Amino acid sequence: MRSGVVGLIGGMSWESSAEYYRLLNTEVRRRLGGHHNARSLMFTVDFAEIEELQRAGDWAAAGRVLAEAARRLEAGGADVVLLCTNTMHKVADEIEAAVDVPFLHLVDVTARRVREAGMRRVGLLGTRYTMEMPFYADRMAEWHGLELVVPDDPGRTLVHDVIYRELTQGRIRDASRDAYRRIIEDLAAQGAEGVILGCTEITLLISPEDSPLPVFDSTRIHVEAALDTVLRENPRI
Repeated sequence: MRSGVVGLIGGMSWESSAEYYRLLNTEVRRRLGGHHNARSLMFTVDFAEIEELQRAGDWAAAGRVLAEAARRLEAGGADVVLLCTNTMHKVADEIEAAVDVPFLHLVDVTARRVREAGMRRVGLLGTRYTMEMPFYADRMAEWHGLELVVPDDPGRTLVHDVIYRELTQGRIRDASRDAYRRIIEDLAAQGAEGVILGCTEITLLISPEDSPLPVFDSTRIHVEAALDTVLRENPRI
């Protein structure tokens, strides 16, 4: 079976982009068997440039960088474009407007999976930008009827710092895993029915076995939705 080509905007960080690539190919092998792997393209941006723009609050410039990456993927033959990061979905509209092929929004496919599980109030772990800026929570609420619960300020700081100081540098620490587990327990105490791992790097640290709540791995969900699209298994997405 000949599938379409998945275009990946990666590099934020490359560790998480490698996880996207791994999941994409292992899932294709699971679905199709044999020697199949995913037909894909990846355009890797320099995370140092993006991280600097994040800190400066220059989201417009970051959006231009990622929109250009999407255009290059489309020119290279991508049939669908994925942005391999939760945080930079803040500029998803700019990326979507830059291409004619479908842009698969991570928040939407994650929200659908939460709703399919029968949940309406879920925790969110991610960068400080993702947890505090309205682009993620507002889309979840307005488009999908979901309520998000985030850690308190010290918890948000810890989650954010572990992402940027450890996970994006390829450092996996048991102490950080324990700290995340305690934060998830706090979210459960606030009424969260599950927890969204809303940063691609978090999946390098937390597995479903590590969490006291059901886990929604946004990276895996995003990959599975992309394959549903290019393999035409679910034309509704």
